[in-house]
Amino acid sequence: MSNPRFALWLIVLGALLLVSCVVSLGFGPARVPVDVVGRILLHKLFSVGVPDWSAGQEHIVWLIRVPRMLLGALVGAGLALIGAVLQAVTRNPLADPHLLGVTSGATLGAVIVVLHVGEIVGLLTLPIAAFIGALLSMLAVLMIASRHGRLDSDRLLLCGVAVSFVMMAIANLLLFMGDHRASSAVMFWMLGGLGLARWELLAVPAISVLLGLVLLLGMARSLNALMAGEQTAVTLGLNARTVRLRVFVIASLMTGVLVSISGSIGFVGLMVPHIARRLIGAEHRRLLPVCGLLGSVFLVWVDVAARTLIAPEDLPIGVATAALGGLFFIGLMRRR
Repeated sequence: MSNPRFALWLIVLGALLLVSCVVSLGFGPARVPVDVVGRILLHKLFSVGVPDWSAGQEHIVWLIRVPRMLLGALVGAGLALIGAVLQAVTRNPLADPHLLGVTSGATLGAVIVVLHVGEIVGLLTLPIAAFIGALLSMLAVLMIASRHGRLDSDRLLLCGVAVSFVMMAIANLLLFMGDHRASSAVMFWMLGGLGLARWELLAVPAISVLLGLVLLLGMARSLNALMAGEQTAVTLGLNARTVRLRVFVIASLMTGVLVSISGSIGFVGLMVPHIARRLIGAEHRRLLPVCGLLGSVFLVWVDVAARTLIAPEDLPIGVATAALGGLFFIGLMRRR
C-alpha cells in the first residue's frame, strides 16, 4: 500500500478520534450540549471565550469526563498495540492479552496488592504488582506451551486460556477470603471500567503507551519477519527467541499499567488488529499507528455506551467489550 494512502488513513482516523473525543463528552447521565462542551474545552485549553455555562457542567466535563475519555483512548490504543504484536510473535490470529493470560496475571497481581499488601511505594505499587503478575503469567504460558524449544501457536493459545483460568481462580479465592467490603469494590474494578480516571493518574498510562509504541515501531522489521515465519527470521539474521522475549516484556509492562488503572478489559486486542489489517495491511510500521488510533476510537465509544445504556448506573466496560469480543471471536472461528 502506498505511503499517500497510509497518510490518508492516519488523517482520517486522527480526525475521527478528535471528533469522537469531543462529541463523546456530551453523553452520560447528565447530558451536556456539544456546543457547550466545545466552549468549555476552548476556555480551559486556550482561555478563549467568557464562561456562560453552569459550574456543574464545567465540573462534569473537565474534571470527570475529559480524564475518563483520555484514559479510554489510551487504554484502547495500548490494548490494540499489545494484541497486534502478540499476534505477530505467536503467529496466531486469535492471540490477545486476555486470551494469553496476561490480563489475568496482571489482575491477580493487582488484587494481591489491593487486599493484602497496600501501597508500599505509593501510586506505583499497583502498576508494578500488575506488571509482575502479567510477566509471570506470560512466562508460565511460554514454559508450558514450549515443546523442544519451539512454540506452536495453537498450543500457546490453549495454554494461555488454561493459565488465565488458574490466575482468575486464585484472584477469586483471595476475594472470597478477604474483607467483603474491599472485595466488592475490587470486583467492580475487575470487571473493567474507567471510573478511576483522574487528571493526576493519566501520566503513567500515557508514558507507557507512547513509549511502548516507539519501542514496538523500532521492532517493526523483526515483527514482519516473525509473521513470515521462523525460517524467514533466521535468514534475516534475527534471534526469534530474543525478539519474542522483548515483545513479551513490553506487552506485559503495558498490560500491567493499563490493568492497574482500568481493570480487566478483554478482546480489544483481538478485534482491532484484524480490522486494521483489512484497512492497511500487515506491515507493522503502518499497522501499529493505525491500531492505536482505531483502538482509541473504539474504546471511547464503548465507554459512551457503558455510561448511557443503564444510566445513571455505569455498566462495567469489560462486560461490553467481552460481549462484542465473544461475537467477533465466534466469527473468526467460523471463517478459519
